[in-house]
Amino acid sequence: MSSDNPSTRSNDQLSATALFDVSHVTAVVTGGGTGIGLMVTQALVSNGAKVYITGRREEVLESTVKQYNTGPGSLHALPGDVSSKEGCIKLAKEIEGKESKGIQLLVNNAGIARDDNTKFSSNGQPEMSDANAISKHFMQSEEQQWMDTFQTNVMAQYFMSMAFLPLLAQANASTPGYSSQIVNVSSISGAMKGSSSGQFAYASSKAAFTHLSRMLATTFAQTKVRVNVIAPGIFPSEMTGGSSGEDNKTKLDMKPSNPAGRTGHDSDMAATILFLAGKGGVFYNEQIMYPDGGNTLVQPAYK
Repeated sequence: MSSDNPSTRSNDQLSATALFDVSHVTAVVTGGGTGIGLMVTQALVSNGAKVYITGRREEVLESTVKQYNTGPGSLHALPGDVSSKEGCIKLAKEIEGKESKGIQLLVNNAGIARDDNTKFSSNGQPEMSDANAISKHFMQSEEQQWMDTFQTNVMAQYFMSMAFLPLLAQANASTPGYSSQIVNVSSISGAMKGSSSGQFAYASSKAAFTHLSRMLATTFAQTKVRVNVIAPGIFPSEMTGGSSGEDNKTKLDMKPSNPAGRTGHDSDMAATILFLAGKGGVFYNEQIMYPDGGNTLVQPAYK
């Protein structure tokens, strides 16, 4: 065995601190003020990372910074709109001006759902054996809803990744033994074969986002910038539970049909991002993590 293999030195290399510490990480988290983005942000800051959170609602970002900038890392608001190419370039230039050595982590978390006209929870479910009823129900979907969904859930992630790639590659020089990374927060909806409770635009955008991630990982391989995916099941967020409270958290009172019998917790998402972002995760590239309570085991899915 090679003498430079850390496993031959001491058990220190296998401690939780060594594996999951992120104090060497400067990160940008889109949509980091609420929901899953906030869970990711809290986990990173709680373990030493410097985190910039982006979003269109400046007051939400500032509220998150005020409440959750408790270290040992640090939290910073960076208002911006990722839904346009110009907005993504602007954010990258702002970070370049603040971080001369680049960043180690980009979390593309921002996303929207616009299937308001066809969601079963708000519009009922058609008789699934009646072709006319199915057609009538789903033809209520509007073209603009599809375009808005794909613009934010796919196109924005593409331009953010391309705009930030040089900053991610640059940071590799300052963190020997660690390679920078993009973590894309997709959804199990992109792997499920059903109608996603009437959300065709959302689910298909997440499938596209997951495949986009595979393409980015392959394209970036020689730059030593990795791309991995978190595809969560149901977690409390403004998308699943409505508006946030004063703590920028969302209450979600439901019991999913997954084997775990519950929705995701903050700690579930924290463990996932720390695994990927820590030094223990550097061997992972183009991987898809499914923190879903086993939902894809009991529902038709393609993974």
